[in-house]
Amino acid sequence: MSDQRGLFLSTKGLLGTGVTLLRNRLELLGVELAQERLRVLSLLAYGGAAFLCIAAGLVFLAIFLTVLLWENNRLLALGVFSALFLGAGIASLSLAMSLARSGSQLFSASLAELRSDREALTPSDAAGSQ
Repeated sequence: MSDQRGLFLSTKGLLGTGVTLLRNRLELLGVELAQERLRVLSLLAYGGAAFLCIAAGLVFLAIFLTVLLWENNRLLALGVFSALFLGAGIASLSLAMSLARSGSQLFSASLAELRSDREALTPSDAAGSQ
């Protein structure tokens, strides 16, 4: 009878440990998700502000230089600025596409922890061969 009670207590302890481990991993997932959300929101906010300021500055610079060269080379100035803006847009688009292809590292720490948990819980080959 005491063997069954000991087995029951051992199983209960193992289940309690498993539930605690699962709860810790879920908390880690939640923390990583919150960090990723803050990172993305900050990236969007700062990127949007930078884009607007730089775009406005470049447009005003292009207008300024075009007006400055209006008498002599207005078509050359307009052509050069058009080529620069289109080139910068194409370069930015290609960078954005390469970043989108690279993917996110979201949940990488959680996945690594789950892998180490799985390795710790699986019996080793050395113990099985004895």
